[in-house]
Amino acid sequence: MTDYHIPPETRVGHIHLKVSDLERAIEFYSDVLGFEVMVRSGDSAAFLSAGGYHHHIGLNTWESKGGTPPPRSSTGLFHSAFLLPSRPDLARAVQRVLDKGIPLDGVADHGVSEAIYLRDPDNNGVELYWDRPTEEWPRDENGKLTMYTRSLDLEELLRIA
Repeated sequence: MTDYHIPPETRVGHIHLKVSDLERAIEFYSDVLGFEVMVRSGDSAAFLSAGGYHHHIGLNTWESKGGTPPPRSSTGLFHSAFLLPSRPDLARAVQRVLDKGIPLDGVADHGVSEAIYLRDPDNNGVELYWDRPTEEWPRDENGKLTMYTRSLDLEELLRIA
């Protein structure tokens, strides 16, 4: 075991996805999820963000134009996760997804967060979630984090949208 630990300020900067249809992927990530297209590279790549950052999501067809998703039993990305600032923000995002006719794969309360799961047009898993304040995270008697997966009342969440 190593003594090295990555600095606690480290963050996941962006995801870059191979997609089969760039326009369809842009429509999903911008029109459905609300990310803004920052840069386009012809008809083969686009970079989208929240809040004017250079990009949180890269989309490209360099090796995948017209391709098919890998089978669920293969290795690869399980899902990308987008952390929303608050529970009302999550509720509004989920309501928009539902209004656009996108089916949900699942909903869950993980103790530390509440999460909604869905798929993009290339069958990549997408998680939309918000984190509870750290002082509310479930812990055992020794202070160790005890995450779980429980049912989330979607109707109750959507009432605050």
